Amino acid sequence: MTTAAHNNRLPLTALFGVLLGAAIMVAPLVWTLLLSLKSNSELMRDSSAAFSAPYTLENYRAILVGSDVPRWLLNSIIVSLGTTAAVLMLCSLAGYGFARLDFPFRRTLFVFVLLGLAIPEQAVILPRHQLFATLGWHNSYPGLILPGLAAPFGVFFMTQYFRAIPKDLDEAAMLDGASRLDVFWRILLPLTLPAQATLGVFTFLGSWNDYWWPLISATTSDKYTLTVGLAAAQMNYAQTSGLGFLMAQAVFASIPILIVYIIFQKQIVQAMAGAAVR
Repeated sequence: MTTAAHNNRLPLTALFGVLLGAAIMVAPLVWTLLLSLKSNSELMRDSSAAFSAPYTLENYRAILVGSDVPRWLLNSIIVSLGTTAAVLMLCSLAGYGFARLDFPFRRTLFVFVLLGLAIPEQAVILPRHQLFATLGWHNSYPGLILPGLAAPFGVFFMTQYFRAIPKDLDEAAMLDGASRLDVFWRILLPLTLPAQATLGVFTFLGSWNDYWWPLISATTSDKYTLTVGLAAAQMNYAQTSGLGFLMAQAVFASIPILIVYIIFQKQIVQAMAGAAVR
């Protein structure tokens, strides 16, 4: 009887822990949302006014009408989507090449690619900055997108996925007269869609949340991404727009990420659990 009671207590304890952890994680989000719905004049007097009515959408209207946030949002969308599309294309081609083709120094090149995982971004930031300055690519979309195309993990991930696909499919297709390109495009690539979805989600999120390189490359406000723009606004919010407006910017900026999580939550959970297909 004691054992049974003890066993019944364990799930309740685990449930309490999960609820407590969820409450701790959700509390800052709720606090941010409440602050965004209050007028800046009230919050300047007392930030605890966020817990009492009335609430207003004035801060969100100000974002859409008279701020640079929509421009920053557009920049982030262009950079994130451009980076994601290019990474998926390049990593799929590289993964197919390393997994299916036999060419000189294949193993050496693959090891060289994997060495990129051990090199921190800060180690190459100075030569990268000098290179892009020489090419005149700072404050431009190519300057913000191209550094993100170096994705050694994506190459490794797609290579392992292609290797898990039986080579009998290639041989059967080639016997039917298919070329290498046809085998890649029509047969193998559709089989890698789950892996591409996982890689695409994490590439998009990484590019969207990137702060280090856009801070260096984008020096004019019209080329700021959301991360850089919101950080710049946060540094002097008390003297400019106010706390409520700043929190509304944060909520507005998180909406695209929320949409991505909702659409691709299955792939995200699989990747985080190490249960991606194959």
